[in-house]
Amino acid sequence: MDKTYWYKEYSQGRRFFLKILPGQTLMQNIKSLVVQEKIKSAVILSAIGSIRNVRINGIKSGAKLPITPARLTPHELEGPLELLGLTGNIVPGTDGQPDCHLHIMAGKASGDVVGGQLDDAEVFATCEIVLVEVILEGIERHKSKSGGTSTIYFAEE
Repeated sequence: MDKTYWYKEYSQGRRFFLKILPGQTLMQNIKSLVVQEKIKSAVILSAIGSIRNVRINGIKSGAKLPITPARLTPHELEGPLELLGLTGNIVPGTDGQPDCHLHIMAGKASGDVVGGQLDDAEVFATCEIVLVEVILEGIERHKSKSGGTSTIYFAEE
């Protein structure tokens, strides 16, 4: 039987409550914390606040694999928007630097909700993020040839 999934057990490390100030970008500040605290891997547990100048990507309807830039729909939202959720993981990239794969949900004034893979966003009034360090060796993000996107890989044991 072919293997259809991979997994590694991890231990929970330190937990951080991160507040990002107005005018600052989410990605830069998350990466700065990860580098400053020497965090190898982490997950975003929760995030609330408000954002503007949001850049996200969505996969076009009917897209086939591998996912290429032509099969993605970039969206730019001026905002401000309510930050309803941010989730994802941070692992080392092939260059050893933090590689953030984050997805976001945001609410418009109309009550409509938008979301997708986060490219970046600027904090409007405030942003409060709970980030949890993951203690796990042998994990990196590499570009998948079959999927076309960056995905996690586990070192063989």
